[in-house]
Amino acid sequence: MRIEVLVDVKTVLGEGPLWDVEEERLYWVDSLGCNVFRAAADGREVRAWDVPAPIGSMALRRKGGAVVSLQSGFHLLDFKTGDCELIVDPEPDTPKTRLNDGKVDKRGRFACGSMDTMEEGPNGALYRLDPDLKLTKLDDGIIVSNGPCWSPDGRIFYFADTWTGEIWAYDYDLDTGSVSNRRTFTKVDTSRGGAADGATVDAEGFLWNALVYDGRLVRYAPDGSVDRIIEMPVKKVTSVMFGGPNLDILYVTSMAKPPLPRFPGDGVQRGSLFAIYDLGIRGVPEPRFAG
Repeated sequence: MRIEVLVDVKTVLGEGPLWDVEEERLYWVDSLGCNVFRAAADGREVRAWDVPAPIGSMALRRKGGAVVSLQSGFHLLDFKTGDCELIVDPEPDTPKTRLNDGKVDKRGRFACGSMDTMEEGPNGALYRLDPDLKLTKLDDGIIVSNGPCWSPDGRIFYFADTWTGEIWAYDYDLDTGSVSNRRTFTKVDTSRGGAADGATVDAEGFLWNALVYDGRLVRYAPDGSVDRIIEMPVKKVTSVMFGGPNLDILYVTSMAKPPLPRFPGDGVQRGSLFAIYDLGIRGVPEPRFAG
């Protein structure tokens, strides 16, 4: 195993690495820098787009462009023009929240949660945006939504409310997109000040989670037990995603500047996009949004 800095763009809050198997390109966002980035598997050919508000996550569309979760709601991003078209703002009367992490299920629906911007109160919720652009609330009472992903068969939905110290699992109905039977998948080790951030599931059904402020990546077995821990060169790792032509490179985002004064600083490689090679593990292809 080896860890390399792939792209050093010093993202204020790098998040949401997304490998697209059709384009063979990696996307990621700078949540507070209000940017979407794209690069080749080896970190070359970097391209960037501005968005008009803080961005939590994105998903590519089957029709082209992307759906993005901004502080001001769900939008459609046109890569050719750079324009963002509002779909819906799920929380227009709650200025202290913004949309955060999101992913697409096997049927092309976008699941995305919101967060309290001060990371204190349970003011966020979990939503599902359908291909017809209908929005449904799936859960609420959430402080910081993070780590949405599915088991390889798409029937277990994993999700973390960062400051609960837990990662949850729900039963997921692929036909309807509904969730049920929320339970604790695993308790997160918060003894070093870390908390659950972005996540992905590999082809073996193991869940990878970035422990933000702790500088570790944890691989959890399907029963919730810890299988492997990787120490990263920076503390503020934020999210993970397998990519590359063979889906065997683990891409890791990080933040250059903590969003709140109470969170720690970091070393010179802060804000970099990292690549981890030779893990001997492959990911699963990420679906595109069907809307």
